[in-house]
Amino acid sequence: MKKQFKAESKRLMDLMIHSIYTNKEIFLREIISNASDAIDKLHYKSLTDDNIKIKKEDFAITIDIDKENRTLTISDNGIGMTKDELETNLGTIAKSGSFDFKKENEKKEDIDIIGQFGVGFYSAFMVASQVKVISKAYGSSEAYLWESSGIDGYSITECEKEKVGTDIILTIKDDDEEYNTYLEEYEIQRLVKKYSDYITYPIKMEVTKSREKKDKKGEYEEYKEMEILNSLVPLWKRNKNDITKEEYNTFYSDKFFDYELPLTYIHTKAEGTLEYNSLLYIPAHASYDYYSKEYEKGLQLYSNGVLIMEKCAELIPDYYSFVKGVVDSPDLSLNISREMLQQNRVLKTIAGNIEKHIKNELLDMLNNRREDYLKFWSAFGMQIKIGIYSDYGMNKDKLQDLLLFYSSKEKKLVTLNEYLENNKDEKDIYYACGNTVEQIEMLPQVEAVTEKGKEVLYCTEYVDEFVLKTLMKYQEKEFKNVCSDKLDLESNEEKEELKKLNEKSKKLLDYMKEAINVKEVKFTNTLKSHPVCLRNAGSISTQMEKVMNAMPNNENINAEKILEINESHPIATKIQELYKTDKDKLKDFAKILYAQARLIEGLDIDNPTEITNLICDFLAK
Repeated sequence: MKKQFKAESKRLMDLMIHSIYTNKEIFLREIISNASDAIDKLHYKSLTDDNIKIKKEDFAITIDIDKENRTLTISDNGIGMTKDELETNLGTIAKSGSFDFKKENEKKEDIDIIGQFGVGFYSAFMVASQVKVISKAYGSSEAYLWESSGIDGYSITECEKEKVGTDIILTIKDDDEEYNTYLEEYEIQRLVKKYSDYITYPIKMEVTKSREKKDKKGEYEEYKEMEILNSLVPLWKRNKNDITKEEYNTFYSDKFFDYELPLTYIHTKAEGTLEYNSLLYIPAHASYDYYSKEYEKGLQLYSNGVLIMEKCAELIPDYYSFVKGVVDSPDLSLNISREMLQQNRVLKTIAGNIEKHIKNELLDMLNNRREDYLKFWSAFGMQIKIGIYSDYGMNKDKLQDLLLFYSSKEKKLVTLNEYLENNKDEKDIYYACGNTVEQIEMLPQVEAVTEKGKEVLYCTEYVDEFVLKTLMKYQEKEFKNVCSDKLDLESNEEKEELKKLNEKSKKLLDYMKEAINVKEVKFTNTLKSHPVCLRNAGSISTQMEKVMNAMPNNENINAEKILEINESHPIATKIQELYKTDKDKLKDFAKILYAQARLIEGLDIDNPTEITNLICDFLAK
């Protein structure tokens, strides 16, 4: 009796066939992955069930081509499916038997499930007009046939099958020359090599070969011979000199489902007292959930090719959580628990080595492949910065050489070391904070410093100043915020002249201070064209004030501020006149100047209505 897919399943199948999978050839990869999963399940059972006599070396996936009947058959001797499992796994699109199996055994993580029945299985309908699934479950005496021609529905009937396992029989479409290639041996060989070469079970197929006839020299005859199409050895266990870049990239795309090629890969083999193979990738972009709480870091952890853990967080530190890859070590037990992993000496040693490999690769990219590093920095630079100031700066020495900041002089991103190379005679490293490069460029304090020929690093992200505060120094050079009142760039003569001016104007400046909420008001001779600016008087800058007050449950942090007035600007003369002739107006003038200085810093104005009214009053007179 024919059964119908649910309405939503029909729509999903139609969408998937015509939209989601535009690359038809991946259908074979999906089916082979499912076959590998089925074998994994039976192999897993054999580890705990002495009644299962089949050995790992007896497992195989077999492909058969029948050109005459236009069928392509993929068979496995894995665990098989019961009638109910056929109904559940194949009757509902995106229902995954492999996923359920993993959920049921989530506390026993020593099984490698690389594919899933569900959407992947239905990719067969991109190339097949009809799909038959004949399956006999382990421990069952009955076999069943699941059959479907697409969205019209499916049927399940009892049938004969001698051995445990599953046969998937595809009747290849015949209305396009493209489909004929899937009945050619060379094409199947190519697809297996391209997509499934790292499958750990042999993928076998009878391949046509030729040999010279015994009785007739110079004449050849064709014959069939069963051949293993895949290398069997996982990619990470192969000699890296024998692996092409395309194979590395294909493995990454298949394993981690990324549409973009990775920036680089790190293939390592360790031998001696500790043995392990690792294959790590640095992605070209952050996943959609990378900077969210939902993101789960970790590398796939194997022991002798058997999966122990899908995401082993203990293998990489948080600041390298973007790294994807696999680690395989025979020195780890299959039955090791997550709690034991946290205390495992072998794992800690491997993790330490992996961290060094990642750091070295990033430095190599930084020094020799700058364009790639800039892509990396755009995607994951924030994570490196967070790694520096988290854990009380415990890891700052490991990460500081990876930092990049925009340079006022170079007009591009530079490292801290490159900054020092360009400024060998400087005793400090100067920086400024703002929302954008353009905003920082226009800060009066930046202009005052760059006019003296100094190079300034621009901090455009909220975390930047916290990072520099955590570092405190780099190669014995202190970081100095150009907006700090501790900046010391004037000559002794300039300082003495300014001191006399401020002492002479003390009553005027104190009067202005009463009108606004600042620690001090004073004249300065460091500004060139700007009338006013704000200086930070304490350890908390105006930028840090903005960041901390934007956080949930903030404590209304206020940086201690100094309002500096350019002593050579016409505004200075105006202030002195008002102090003599109209002190009330001077208070209003002070409020406007302070609001102007706050706006330049990107700070909010506490009383915008009052300030706009005052400005209008001045404009009207």
